[in-house]
Amino acid sequence: MTESSSPLEGDAVVAWLRQVSPYFHKHRAQTFVVYFGGEAVADAGFTNLIRDLLMLAAVGIRLVVVFGARPQIEQRLAARGITPRVVGALRVSDAPTMHEVREVVGAMRLDIEAAFSFGSRGGPLSAAGCRIASGNFVLARPAGIIDGIDLLFTGLVRNVDRKAIAARLDEGEIVLLAPLGYSPTGELFNLKAKDLAATVAAEIGAAKLILLTDRDGITDARGELIRQLTVREAQQLRETKRADLVDFEPLETGIAACEQGVERVHIVTRLVDGAVLRELFTRDGIGTMLSSAPFDQLREGRVEDVGGILELVQPLEAQGLLVKRSREKLENEIDHFVVMVRENTVVACGALYPYDEQAMAEIACIAVHPDYRGGQFGDVLLDALERRARNAGLKSVFVLTTQATQWFNERGFRAAAIDSLPMAKRELYNYQRNSAVLVKALS
Repeated sequence: MTESSSPLEGDAVVAWLRQVSPYFHKHRAQTFVVYFGGEAVADAGFTNLIRDLLMLAAVGIRLVVVFGARPQIEQRLAARGITPRVVGALRVSDAPTMHEVREVVGAMRLDIEAAFSFGSRGGPLSAAGCRIASGNFVLARPAGIIDGIDLLFTGLVRNVDRKAIAARLDEGEIVLLAPLGYSPTGELFNLKAKDLAATVAAEIGAAKLILLTDRDGITDARGELIRQLTVREAQQLRETKRADLVDFEPLETGIAACEQGVERVHIVTRLVDGAVLRELFTRDGIGTMLSSAPFDQLREGRVEDVGGILELVQPLEAQGLLVKRSREKLENEIDHFVVMVRENTVVACGALYPYDEQAMAEIACIAVHPDYRGGQFGDVLLDALERRARNAGLKSVFVLTTQATQWFNERGFRAAAIDSLPMAKRELYNYQRNSAVLVKALS
C-alpha cells in the first residue's frame, strides 16, 4: 500500500504548480547561459545545483553552462611552487602555468560531466536523461601585452561557433564550456570564465545570462538587495566607486553582457539551495536582475508627452481595449505616467494610480507602439510601475482588463473579486465593460 499525501499537502502542490506554470510557458525553448565558478564546483551543494540545472533542461530550456576554475588552478600552482603573475584582473599564463591549467580544467570538465550524468539518471529526473556536449566551440586569440607585460597564453574570445552550439541545443543537449579557447593553429588559451559567459550569451542570442556568485546580488548604500537594475542604473552605481563594488566582477560582467545585447542578466547567490529555481520560478526572485531593454529611454511622463501618448492609446480606445482619456485628463494625470521614448517619439506608456489607504495601486493605460509589440517593452513598463509602487511602500497592484488577462496572468497577476478593489475604484467600476480584476502582491 502506498502512503497518500494529506489534503493540505495536496493543496500546497496544486497551488505551487499554478504559481510556477506561467514561468514554464515563458521560459520554454529559450536559451539561458549559466556561469558558476570553481568555488561552486567544490561546494557540498554542487550536486543540488546540477539537479536544478537538469530541471531547467527538463522543462524545455536550452542550456549552456560555463564553469570557472580559479581556486582549483591557484591551489595547483601553489602546490607546484609556481607563483603566478597578475596584470589587472588577468593571470599571466606562461607554459608551466598552462600545463597545470590544462590538467586542472580538463579534470574538472570530466567531473562536471559525470555530475550531470549522475544527476540525470537518479531521482525524480531519471526519466529525462540529458546528454552533455563539450568541445572546441570557442576560438581565442592572445590577450597580448598589457602594461609592458606579455600575457602569453592568456587569451580573449575571438569567435564563438554559434551554429555548432545551436545544433547541440537543437538535439536537446546541455552545452558545457570550459574556460579555454582554441586558436586555428592549435594553441590553447586560458580565458576568464565570466567574460566567456557574457560573450557566449551575446553571440548565441541568449535570453538570459545567470551569474552564480558568493553574494546575494547587488546591494544599495544601505546594504539592501536591489532586485532590478537598468544598464544605466548599473553604470551609475559602478561610477559611485563604492568600496564593495570596485572589484565586484559580476556587476561588470552583467553590464558588459547587456551592452552586447543580452536581454537579461541575473546575479544570484550560489550559497542558497535552489537559488536558480527561486530566481526563475518565483515572482520576485532571489537576486538582482539587469536588463538591456532601452531603459535609458524610460522616464517619468511630461506634459509634452501627452500628444505622443494620445497617438498610442486612441487606436486602442477605439477598439475598446482601453478606457477613453481626453487630452485634458492626460495633462492632469501626466505625473502618474511612465513613458518610453525612442528618437523623440513616445513608443510605450503606462500609468500607476495609488490608493494609499489600502496600500494598493492600479496599473493602467499600458500601450506599446505597433512597431515594438512582441518584444519586452510591456515587461519593461510593468517592471518600472511595480518598482514605483514598491518604492512608495504599497503592498499590491491591480489591473482591470478585457483582453490582456493571459498576459498579466503570466506575470504573476491573479483573478480577484470586485470587492477586493479600493472603495473609490469599486464605485467607478463599469459593469458594462465587465473588466476582469487581476491583483498581484508585491514583496
